[in-house]
Amino acid sequence: MSQRTGFILVLLTALVSGVSIFANSFAVQGFNTFTFTFLKTAVVAVFLFSIIILLKDFKAIKTISKKQAGQLAAIGLIGGSIPFLLFFYALNLTNALNAGFLHKTLFLWASIFAFFFLKEKLDKKFIAAALLLLAGNFLLFNINAFGLPELLILIATILWAAENTLSKHVLKDLSGTIVAFGRMFFGSIFILAFLAFTGQRVSILVLSMQQIQWVLISSAFLLAFVFTFYSGLKRLPVHKATAVLLLAQPITALLSFAFLGKQVSIQQGFGFLLIISGVFLLFGVGFFLHASKIKGPSIVPRRN
Repeated sequence: MSQRTGFILVLLTALVSGVSIFANSFAVQGFNTFTFTFLKTAVVAVFLFSIIILLKDFKAIKTISKKQAGQLAAIGLIGGSIPFLLFFYALNLTNALNAGFLHKTLFLWASIFAFFFLKEKLDKKFIAAALLLLAGNFLLFNINAFGLPELLILIATILWAAENTLSKHVLKDLSGTIVAFGRMFFGSIFILAFLAFTGQRVSILVLSMQQIQWVLISSAFLLAFVFTFYSGLKRLPVHKATAVLLLAQPITALLSFAFLGKQVSIQQGFGFLLIISGVFLLFGVGFFLHASKIKGPSIVPRRN
């Protein structure tokens, strides 16, 4: 039951991610990407803190040990700040196809980290599913160059994979909401320090009403992403949770097709099919049939 609930939560994460990617393509236009990232992260941290108080889970924060606080700070550093700065800097120097392919290899790196550090078992079925997912990703993006920008994006992706692995370890004792809050809170502090060091702090105060609206919209998507993902990651192995996230790409493509009139090529369509097949193989037919009968998951975090 716990893994099925985790799957449904991460499936919701993939849905949110697919819609968010589509929406953010409009939000970042004419925006300093570093400032935009900081504002989203800070707003989500405030939202998550409010949720923790609303759910009367504040006592769990007060009982966090120094070691756990350090782990949450590390999650914020390697997951909520450095990779975002690297990714968005490199994105201005390369094309979206190369960035998309490298970013979608996150599940592969996360699986390797989980295998060595969390002792997660990667069976033959997962290896077959991983090959389908990688092939589908290649058909979707078809990387055509590898230089410094691509290297930075790859480093960012590996850092996110490491953060997912560390988060899974921390989630043994803390709720998904608290881990998500730690990622956003400490991440926003590190990004703010970067903005101050590079003289970009002033850009936070110069925002149009339209930009403020986009920050709030994007923050709502990010809140839904981290809330469902970390609650799902608490119940699922890292390699399975990160693999499900690849379903976000077909969702983004369908939205682009429906609202922007973009055409999906035969190659891309086959890539989508391979990704869906890979996730389907990973969890199994019986898993999906049983999951479809569940009325809905409870996403209230467990008390510790």
